[in-house]
Amino acid sequence: MPAALITGASRGIGAATARRFAAEGFDLLLVARPSAELDELARELRSTGRRIETLGLDLTDADAIAPAMEELLGRGLLPTVVVNNAGAAWTGPLAEMPIERWQWLLQLNLTSVFQVCVAVLPGLRRAGGGRIINVSSHAARQAFPDWGAYCVSKAALASFSRCLEAEERGAGIHVSTLTLGAVNTPLWDSETVHSSFDRRAMLSPEQVAEALLYLARQPTTQTVEDLTLMPAAGAF
Repeated sequence: MPAALITGASRGIGAATARRFAAEGFDLLLVARPSAELDELARELRSTGRRIETLGLDLTDADAIAPAMEELLGRGLLPTVVVNNAGAAWTGPLAEMPIERWQWLLQLNLTSVFQVCVAVLPGLRRAGGGRIINVSSHAARQAFPDWGAYCVSKAALASFSRCLEAEERGAGIHVSTLTLGAVNTPLWDSETVHSSFDRRAMLSPEQVAEALLYLARQPTTQTVEDLTLMPAAGAF
């Protein structure tokens, strides 16, 4: 059975992707902060006959990631698809952003992706290849007032993804970004985000999950550097 690793898996895009991948026959390694939601999702998906391994991990804790990923990957379920979905946002002027919040956001949106990739690359190389899909935003290409740190983190993620693809394609490892417009997820309810967008016009997590499955199923003879998915209404 194919296996996929998904971060930020307990809700929103991550949970929708876990359900979609499980329905297509994937066994799963689900990474998210410890929560009842993660436990409930694992129970739901195990009832379908899929093998589900979970890891409760705060990806803002840089020192915890390497040992936790080593333990997870040591359980014997080796992914050939990796979906780096975990992320957050902070809204406010750059000049007023506390350095602690800047470091927190860059750790979660960028550095933790680097750390997860470093952890999975040896297994992907041994398997003869695989796919890494990094969930990005069209904020990587635009300058939105009060979203500057988020824009920076996603622009850096896009560059990281291209560089990793260039370095690893010889090992059969392909790296894609899924660039998204606004998606109706719990991000909009977080205490660090203040906005008044019409969430009814946004993409659904299920639409994003379909796009992630499409990228995961690309044949080994080709790669999709980036797939952009936007709401028809054009909402941020």
